[in-house]
Amino acid sequence: MASIDRRAFGSWPSSIRPEDMPAGSLRLDLARFVGDDYWWAESVPSQKGRTAILRSSGDPVLPAPWSARSRVHEYGGGAWTLLDDERFAFVEQSDQRVYISSAGSDPAPLTPADPRFAHGDLVWAEGELWAVRETHVGPHETPIREIVRIPLDASGANDGSAVVSVVSGSDFLAYPTPRAGRIAWIAWDHPDMPWDASELRVGTLEDGRVREWTRIAGGREASRGENVSALQPEWAGEDELLFVQDPPTTAARADRTWTQRWNLFHVRFDDGLAHAAAEPVYAVDGDTGGPLWSLGARWYAALDDGNVLAVVTEGRSRLMLIEPVSGSVAELETPLTGDIHIQAVRGRRALLTGAGAEVPGGLWELDVSARSLRAVRGGEVDLTSRVHSVAVPMTFPGPLGPVHTFFYPPTNGALGGLDGELPPVLVLVHGGPTGHVTGDLSQNSSYFTSRGIGVLDVNYGGSSGYGRAYRERLNGAWGLVDVQDVAAAAQGLVAKGLADPKRLAIKGGSAGGWTVLCALADTDVFSAGISRYGVADLRMLLAETHDFEARYLDGLVGPMPEAEADYIERSPLTHPEKLRTPLLILQGTEDPVVPPSQSEALRDALAANSVPHAYLKFEGESHGFRRAETIIACFANELAFLGQVLGFEPPGVAAIELS
Repeated sequence: MASIDRRAFGSWPSSIRPEDMPAGSLRLDLARFVGDDYWWAESVPSQKGRTAILRSSGDPVLPAPWSARSRVHEYGGGAWTLLDDERFAFVEQSDQRVYISSAGSDPAPLTPADPRFAHGDLVWAEGELWAVRETHVGPHETPIREIVRIPLDASGANDGSAVVSVVSGSDFLAYPTPRAGRIAWIAWDHPDMPWDASELRVGTLEDGRVREWTRIAGGREASRGENVSALQPEWAGEDELLFVQDPPTTAARADRTWTQRWNLFHVRFDDGLAHAAAEPVYAVDGDTGGPLWSLGARWYAALDDGNVLAVVTEGRSRLMLIEPVSGSVAELETPLTGDIHIQAVRGRRALLTGAGAEVPGGLWELDVSARSLRAVRGGEVDLTSRVHSVAVPMTFPGPLGPVHTFFYPPTNGALGGLDGELPPVLVLVHGGPTGHVTGDLSQNSSYFTSRGIGVLDVNYGGSSGYGRAYRERLNGAWGLVDVQDVAAAAQGLVAKGLADPKRLAIKGGSAGGWTVLCALADTDVFSAGISRYGVADLRMLLAETHDFEARYLDGLVGPMPEAEADYIERSPLTHPEKLRTPLLILQGTEDPVVPPSQSEALRDALAANSVPHAYLKFEGESHGFRRAETIIACFANELAFLGQVLGFEPPGVAAIELS
């Protein structure tokens, strides 16, 4: 047995360099079978973070400088779709127009050059191209959103009237799903977010437009005080529609067990819009679905033989094969346990994106008949190097109930800490806050753990993946429950003897950055903080953020002006005297979700209090960093900052200047 090479935690040499980080975490999106090939979308950090469309040979189908990225709902999604085995349509990031192209040809526009328009959720169905269009009508007015049909003959490139509005009338729309004279879609209105209350609607098409429609499921039932979130309609034939919803337990039939989790349902149509009652296809205490941050997300798919492949999540995820006729369900054993999305199916094969506890994120081909899975892109790592930490699920008691986490222990071959030394630990707070982590093998975590720094990834109350009740624990209590939960998790790790209580740091981005700042202001648990484009003042956020999240705070804190006192009291910038912990602030200049004004006000407050801090601003970056040089700088400076504040010397990175 090899002897342990003992060195101070945090000072271990690691083969994972800052320069390796841009390529270490793939950002993959929509994938499709194309003949005998595979095409998929992938962010390319070395090309300023553009989203390329690639093929299995590695060659670009959509070459630089084109970038397939939507801005609908700000987070986009559904930015390209396959038309046939040669042609595809995509949304160009720079102008948000829809273009048509084929591999090796120059793209041609299909929609007008109008800066008011953005497009997303592209769908090729019934021989036509469908999309969600967002029209910005003024700086202080709610955008208009419609489902549209885009002609392929380029008539819409110069004449906007050639792009046909199919249906509108809701604040938000998603999942245009036409079939045989009908179209299904998802709709919701302010102040709801799609995971709060969203409706599945089906309409009849006449001359390509919806003339009448009916609500099938979901929405807000004010009389009973019940909210239902519907997602992802898919036709399983001309008269059968599959979809996901999380109906309340009070709506359950006596012979069914419904758990207010996103479960798979179906409904059958008789004629026109006449339909039977929706029935569950698979009732399970787990989620087939998730927060609709990005358009086009898919958690299940009907195979050609009528069976259904579905993701079911309870903390981590499983793949299930459902036979609706017989009612039988079988789990497909794969190494994938997190962030699984079903991108495309052909016969009994499926293209998936996802990761697992012992495999990094990638694009995978699943052969359902052979029960085999192979990596198409990414998904591979050398575990024999023993430089990657494998997460251990842990649950800690919190003030309002259990707090679910994943702990990545310090790991690097035969290296170990000094006798009697406990490791520093970095507590990670995901964004959203309606987000979710699944303890996947992560180079982002291994970057720290391979240097002797533990990482604790926390699914605080408000996270998805554990059902509506866990998610709604945060309602009206953002900045309170999340802070209590991350503090309880960190202290629970200390109680287990796995962390040095004097060297606990906390890091988060966006909504996670808000929790970081609140935790530093309202607890004495943490000795250092890292905020990536974090929220520092709720009223500033409300005044400056984009339309998709304009009413998000109604549920997380309370409606204005009734709850204004809470907005003021909870904001860290309201009490700058409480911000005494060293802080690293990272911010993009083009962030429409959390504008730089928030980070700059925070920087000024820290400077006024003489609190050690650094503010790093990255030109051209938006909400979520994509450029290689930015990602490298962030990880290098985060490590240097932690070493300087927590008292260890990480090799291979330059010191950061603290003001």
